[in-house]
Amino acid sequence: MDLQQIFKTNNPIIGVVHLQPLPTSARWGGDFQAVISRAEREATAFAAGGADGIIVENFFDAPFVKDRVDPAVVSAMTLLVQRIKKLVAIPIGINVLRNDGLSAMAIASCTEAQFIRVNVLTGVMATDQGLIEGNARELLRYRRELDSDVKILADVLVKHARPLGSPNLTVAVQDTIQRGLADGVILSGWATGSPPSLEDLELARAAAGDTPVFIGSGANWENIPHLIQAADGVIVSSSLKRHGRIDQPIDPIRVSQFVEATQRGISAQLQDNNRQWELGTKDPSSSIKNPNYQI
Repeated sequence: MDLQQIFKTNNPIIGVVHLQPLPTSARWGGDFQAVISRAEREATAFAAGGADGIIVENFFDAPFVKDRVDPAVVSAMTLLVQRIKKLVAIPIGINVLRNDGLSAMAIASCTEAQFIRVNVLTGVMATDQGLIEGNARELLRYRRELDSDVKILADVLVKHARPLGSPNLTVAVQDTIQRGLADGVILSGWATGSPPSLEDLELARAAAGDTPVFIGSGANWENIPHLIQAADGVIVSSSLKRHGRIDQPIDPIRVSQFVEATQRGISAQLQDNNRQWELGTKDPSSSIKNPNYQI
């Protein structure tokens, strides 16, 4: 997955547009125009604040179905993505919760979005929706049938879930990439708003090889300068909302602050690598995966 080609940067910041409840969800309010307006405002807030991409996600449809969503959800998300594409020029991705990768791939392919997020691509996870099984084979075959180049970002040991079997992070990352053929992997904390540890990010990155590793939850402008040094990109939403409250809209000022903090972390990492190389303590060929690395 060529991050530079898709996002015009090697360390993309991807904001998540949490859609208000959609038709057929438990909290659907009956006003689709309000859903559209909120989504458009949040997408433009991310773009105005300097985000490099957006994921459109049916976040407020909880409680979620574990696999295939209702056709009304697919129709609504397709329309919403089309509306957003008219407002922002940055890349757009799709996540259909809880794990409907096929619908996400269909929406992305038909709207010319660039990527999708899949919570469980390989393995089996115990979740509040029940047991969710990875469907990598079906999803990859479907992408081929659609003649699509939509990239697949897959969570590894996804949040709000527990693996059946050994929760070995290195093995899970390698299986997701080598057996599930993910184009990028995502590492989160145990729940929404909880960040992964620096140690886990470093393990994931070592296991991922040339495949990009994204921070999937819990990033804020205080911890991102540290965490981004062990990742290739970040997916963020909750901490960028007004007053940091999950039910509030995205605040473009918070987005700008987050972007600045991320850039500080990337700059610090590059300076540290240059310093180590000059001292002869770091082999340039084994440096960070960031192609911006200068010697």
